[in-house]
Amino acid sequence: MTAVVDAYDALLVDLDGTVYAGAQAIPGAREALDGLGVWYVTNNASRGPDTVAAQLRDLGFDATDDSVVTSAQAGARLLATLVPPGSRVLVVGAAALRDECAARGLVPVDSFDDAPAGVIQGHNPHTGWAQLSEAVLAIRAGAVWVACNVDATLPSERGLVAGNGAMVAAVERATDLTPEVAGKPGAPLLRDAAERAGSIRPLVVGDRLDTDIEGGHTVGADSFMVLTGVNTVDDVLAAPDRRQPTFIAETLAGLRRPAHAVRPGPRTGWTATVDGDVLHLDGAPGADPADALYAAIAAAREVPEADRARLTLADGAPAPWRTGVR
Repeated sequence: MTAVVDAYDALLVDLDGTVYAGAQAIPGAREALDGLGVWYVTNNASRGPDTVAAQLRDLGFDATDDSVVTSAQAGARLLATLVPPGSRVLVVGAAALRDECAARGLVPVDSFDDAPAGVIQGHNPHTGWAQLSEAVLAIRAGAVWVACNVDATLPSERGLVAGNGAMVAAVERATDLTPEVAGKPGAPLLRDAAERAGSIRPLVVGDRLDTDIEGGHTVGADSFMVLTGVNTVDDVLAAPDRRQPTFIAETLAGLRRPAHAVRPGPRTGWTATVDGDVLHLDGAPGADPADALYAAIAAAREVPEADRARLTLADGAPAPWRTGVR
């Protein structure tokens, strides 16, 4: 039977929360991706592709420097189209982001006093008030502003920590402006990855609805959500259409399952209906608990987008996905 991966010519796979969490590989991820046409696409702009690829290889993944596409690369490429060649640009981010800007012929600077034509902002765990203030001054003076990504949080071994989006939000509040966004859910990063892969039918794979899945919709690509990172089945039930995945599975192993088995829709043994703001889910004796989430999501998708956030599961209704049975 045809597996999900067989219908696509490249997998554009997220890293944090999908392949690894911090320094630890997510169980089963390496085996699931082994031998497939994988391009690792990360919104994290704090490290260069060589560093990311080295970590992936250390964790047992088959990765080359060229198979890693970062939002720092996409951000620098985008900014270079928005300012004159050779422009000074204020970099709020890590050394990897400075290197990508320099590779595009831009001149990285650190101060508003250097009269930068642009500001580019990417994740750096050491970013503080001083760096953000230089960015605010430059943007308020008319500098073009690019954010590598706007992820509010970043998965770590300890849980979710502040991501680049939290820092971007501080600058937005201080300038009353919004940046051009290079990373997911914006199109530049995924388009760069698809172009590098030579793909005409990619599958976007990730754990976040607001970046990976919405990003797939942005570029007109199918998406595959895993439940190993930030978002949950309950989040999917409430999500608008632009954040609804084509496929969903507990782990990346679902990529090798038949497409119909991991696509939301009616399931034998499960009845899912909505009455007002209540989602009723009933399983017949012997119904496979792993199928419950697919029936529930299909029913929720029949609800108007504006009403989904109010949906609640009926009292006593089974929710196997909340107990680790998927």
